[in-house]
Amino acid sequence: MSLSKNLVAFALLVLAVLSRFLPHLPNFTPVLAISIFGGVYFSNRWLAIALPLGIMLISDLVIGLHEMIPVIYGLFVVYAVVGMKIKDRLGLGSLAIAGLAGSVSFFLITNFFVWLTSGMYTLNGLGLVECYIAAIPFFKYSLLGDFTYVSVLFGSYYLLEKNGFVASTQTA
Repeated sequence: MSLSKNLVAFALLVLAVLSRFLPHLPNFTPVLAISIFGGVYFSNRWLAIALPLGIMLISDLVIGLHEMIPVIYGLFVVYAVVGMKIKDRLGLGSLAIAGLAGSVSFFLITNFFVWLTSGMYTLNGLGLVECYIAAIPFFKYSLLGDFTYVSVLFGSYYLLEKNGFVASTQTA
């Protein structure tokens, strides 16, 4: 029996939304990995972009909307595009670089905007450094989560496809 990529996409959406409501370490979520995954495996670019945005929107409607939505959602669009760009040279190295670059860019960009807009820090170099230092505990969980979910998601999909459980010729 072969599963379609559309079914895989739907299952990812459901699991990712549910994972945001389960107890977890701060920033230990699958959304970055799903963004890259969608870019790699879905031939429909809109689906690849809509999947992480749908995950975030559905869960944010329950958890609560916030002022960082444009920045965070924009980053997940970028990660989906990164997945589209690495699909032809997919391997452990490209996945490791994409995941690490995603984690680092998320840390740098989101915390820059926290510094700039939150009013929690002085708007000078010292305030920016304080903001980044305060965010380090969250960064280690982001790295761990992104590494875990990229490994599990791409590894599981590879095994499912190799063993004929996912139709490799169907596109979402």
